[in-house]
Amino acid sequence: MVTSTTSTTATPTPTATPTPSATSVIQSATQALLTSLNTGSGIDTSTLVPALVNAQFATKTATLKAKADTLTAQISGIGTIKSAITGFSTALANLVKSGSLQTQPSSSNTTILSATALPGAKLSTLAASVTVTRLATAQVARTTTAVADRTADLGTGALTLTIGGGTPVSIAVGNGSIDSIASAINAAKTGVTASVVTDANGGAYLSVKGGTGDAQAFTLKGATGDAVDIGGGATKTSLVSTAQNAQLTVDGIAVERPSNTVSDLVDGVKLQLNAVSTVPVTLGSTPPTDALTQAVNDVVDTYNQVLAAITAQTDPITGNLRSDPAATSLLRSFKALSSKALVGGAVSGIPRTLSEIGVATSTDGTLRVDAVLLAKQIAANPDTIESMFAPSGTNALGLSATLTALTTGATSTLTGLGASALRYTAAQSVVTDQQDKVTDQSAQMNTRLTQQYASMNSRVSAYKSTQTFLAGQIAQWNKSDS
Repeated sequence: MVTSTTSTTATPTPTATPTPSATSVIQSATQALLTSLNTGSGIDTSTLVPALVNAQFATKTATLKAKADTLTAQISGIGTIKSAITGFSTALANLVKSGSLQTQPSSSNTTILSATALPGAKLSTLAASVTVTRLATAQVARTTTAVADRTADLGTGALTLTIGGGTPVSIAVGNGSIDSIASAINAAKTGVTASVVTDANGGAYLSVKGGTGDAQAFTLKGATGDAVDIGGGATKTSLVSTAQNAQLTVDGIAVERPSNTVSDLVDGVKLQLNAVSTVPVTLGSTPPTDALTQAVNDVVDTYNQVLAAITAQTDPITGNLRSDPAATSLLRSFKALSSKALVGGAVSGIPRTLSEIGVATSTDGTLRVDAVLLAKQIAANPDTIESMFAPSGTNALGLSATLTALTTGATSTLTGLGASALRYTAAQSVVTDQQDKVTDQSAQMNTRLTQQYASMNSRVSAYKSTQTFLAGQIAQWNKSDS
């Protein structure tokens, strides 16, 4: 199921908070100064100074805040769109990889023979009859005499391993013990493996195994002793099984394969041979009708969610990204998805686009599914519709590849939303620096004015003291004259 939940509510474009004009703030502060002087209570610098500082920087502060809020909303909008389109692409890719949208081969007897589809296979016409007459086996040999001391040198000297008619491989055996010999064979990484098996009495035996198929038969020879020799009349080892090809008949034709896993016999199918059969096993196919129907509906639902997210962010009036070229370009490309050819070729009557299999576009730009037409097309052209949902590696035009390309373009740091995000982030850094500068200037002005008004307040207080003294003297003089 393709699901990608996104938010479709547009974030309103930030606007500056109304602030008092610089003139009105200064007038208010001046009136406070005059009032304090007239009443003789001194200057209230704790109120006056912040008011004057605010008046000086109010307009610039509001402008910078509006810019910062807009950039934050734009960066958030880019994150919303990138998350939506990436989620859509990833969900579809995972669905495609699961194989549930591909016609699967069926076997009439999986105990004898099981089958799986190869990537990109078209199996709607699969029909074959297979009889397994022999399974592929590997050569397995073992030593016939138990070794009591697993550290004792068996006296074989260096070993020479030859697989089929290949080039002999020399294997150094270390201290020559049974454990060392097994380790040396495994370390050679030739496809022949060895293990040491201990019986109920504690005796140790060397077991050596090759790959399946006639060509994997091997011989093993010691340079100075025959304790672990295999093949060529060896007497101290015995064969548990021989290397043989699998034998089977496909539609009456006898064939052999070196493995019980066969991918080159029936087109588009990997066969797993499990047992010998006495009667033919029938291979057929089961189209994923329900899975394809569900996938188309899921794609439409998720498309509409993503479309709503992009549309909200690019709305010409309220969209945070209404002027962003990458966002608007993505919207145009996304809207064209239903009409894009998802398979190659142009054959009359064969659908190539989502719209031709029943995905219709509504007047508001959203998609809807014509269930009747979709069912008809799946029944008539299952391989074609499967190709639309094929992995990117098998259909470069398919829906999965198309969404991946859209996502890559959208997140590109050169031309896509990634580039826009870098641009907005850089602008945001500049605004932050400007805000810091205004904060520093405000602090400096606050300090300067506080010092100036404190000095003035001291002088005014002195003047008032003199005024009080003189008023007292005048009063005394007047009293003396009377």
